[in-house]
Amino acid sequence: MKHFFKYSIVFIAILSLNLQVSCQEKSADDLSFFENYQNENSDNQSGSENEFKLPKIDLSHWKVTLPIGRPIEVAPPEILSYATNETLKPFFYNDSIKGALVFYTYPNASTANSSYSRTELREQLVPGSNSTNWTFEQGGTMKGTLEVAEMSKDASGNYYRTIIMQIHGILTNAQKELIGAADNNAPPMLKIYWVNGQIRIKTKVLKDLNSTDTEMLHEEAWGDDSGYTFPEYVGFDKFTLEIKVSSGRMEVILNEKASVVYENIHIQKWGIFENYFKAGNYFQSKEKESFAKVKYYELDVTH
Repeated sequence: MKHFFKYSIVFIAILSLNLQVSCQEKSADDLSFFENYQNENSDNQSGSENEFKLPKIDLSHWKVTLPIGRPIEVAPPEILSYATNETLKPFFYNDSIKGALVFYTYPNASTANSSYSRTELREQLVPGSNSTNWTFEQGGTMKGTLEVAEMSKDASGNYYRTIIMQIHGILTNAQKELIGAADNNAPPMLKIYWVNGQIRIKTKVLKDLNSTDTEMLHEEAWGDDSGYTFPEYVGFDKFTLEIKVSSGRMEVILNEKASVVYENIHIQKWGIFENYFKAGNYFQSKEKESFAKVKYYELDVTH
């Protein structure tokens, strides 16, 4: 009986020791699992953060017009903080997954000489000022990568349209005084539309080629050409547009392959004006509940 009791004590001690070692190994395994989970989760989180992308757009030479207010305009340097600007956020914000700058608009406030609303950038050679602009003789190039992300339809089921790029004319102060104009506004030489998934171009033509330099400064001296539509269907996919201007010449290139060139007397006559580039979402609808969303991935201007 004494031997049995002695062996029982030894057996219990050995069992206790094994259980303790097993528990310690279990705790070590649990700790290792937790550390691995943390590391894996950290990698995933880091990977998600690395997926956030920003558009390749320098806004230091652009101001934006919004479809609210009279309307509201935001120029440099304030526009550079657009991501935290509460006024801009609903209309002008980042799609950080795609790496695009979103231009959202709907019919509301409009600018002078227009009845349509826009969320659109206006080039400023001198940040914060509209007074310094460029001529065709000085030349310039604007290239953008963009997509029309969303477009509402009218009552007949047809998509509305929007203007995604422009070259707009402007009168110098001397020209404004010469013709007694109320402001410095001049016609847009170039409008590029998204229409039913295709890119359509409209330019200005001088109604009377015998017009004097002074007569040409009046907006009513210019009319619209018949327009040109690229045969390629872009739909809601990403595409590139490039505008190249030089003395007496203007070229529009779609997806770096299809090109239309304007090199005529009307472009030559247009040399009397100064100009600026525009890009964004100039929505061509006044119907309630209609809207459009354009995304720019890249936008670059050179002179």
